Amino acid sequence: MVRLIARRLALGAITIMLVSVVIFAGLEALPGDACTAYLGQAAQGKRLENCREEFGVNRPPVTRYVEWIGGAVRGDFGVSLKDKEPVSETVGNRFRNTVILGATASLVGIPFAILLGVIAALWRDRAPDLWISTTAIFAMTIPEFVTATVLILIFSVWLGWLPGIVVTRPDALLFEFLSDIILPIIALALVMSAHILRMVRTSVIDVLASDYVQMAQLKGVPYWQRVFRHVLPNALLPTINLVALMIAWLLSGTVVIEVVFNYPGLGRLMVQAIFFRDIVTVQAIALILATLYIGLNLFADLLTLVANPRLRTMRSRQP
Repeated sequence: MVRLIARRLALGAITIMLVSVVIFAGLEALPGDACTAYLGQAAQGKRLENCREEFGVNRPPVTRYVEWIGGAVRGDFGVSLKDKEPVSETVGNRFRNTVILGATASLVGIPFAILLGVIAALWRDRAPDLWISTTAIFAMTIPEFVTATVLILIFSVWLGWLPGIVVTRPDALLFEFLSDIILPIIALALVMSAHILRMVRTSVIDVLASDYVQMAQLKGVPYWQRVFRHVLPNALLPTINLVALMIAWLLSGTVVIEVVFNYPGLGRLMVQAIFFRDIVTVQAIALILATLYIGLNLFADLLTLVANPRLRTMRSRQP
């Protein structure tokens, strides 16, 4: 067990390092450099030389990568070309805001999705299943910006109950965001719940048809006892990885929602950094989101190993 966990952690660390190389090399391959991108038409003569000297752009790429990744490990991502401030300070509040949005949407959406998925499976091909499955398919197929726009139209424009855009400053206290993030949370939770709901429904139906559940039925075990003791524990286990994937998506893929609602998170900051050609900030955000995504998937994998003894035994026998 310890060897499996150590192997997973090592694989996760190697993956993050490879991703950091891809991020750095990808931005390095763009025409020009950070200073030419930042200065634009003024990128010439002494001004360009001073910029390259100030930010170390004229040094070899390998040297700059080693310094960048070494600083990133310590939490130092360099200085923003746009604001001339440490990137870690700018990213800190935005990262907190994205985590608040994603965590709250997860707390709302995951239990709701599991409940509806179980209901749809237990009443398969009947009215509850048809209504729930149809709604989930619509939620999965409609793009996020359309869902967000419809929510703004209904609850902000027509009813006037909630603000359509977030006007709170990025470093505001948590309670100042409460009324502003209700619509973004609903938009994110709808998409996430639809995917998890479908997975839970399929898993519960498969377990209901398994041999040991059928055997429990033949032995006279009451229906709801079979559901809670045999079906749900085994049916919900395969959804761990999907839930982790959806949470990772929430935290690293909320760009559209943040832009539509003007929410001051990492996604919107990356869009702004790309617009202003702030390469240093783009690198930092890309590495943070990639690390977060890989870390959550690694956590889900380890949690699956711990929760499933058969899986631990099978993998421990592998060479």
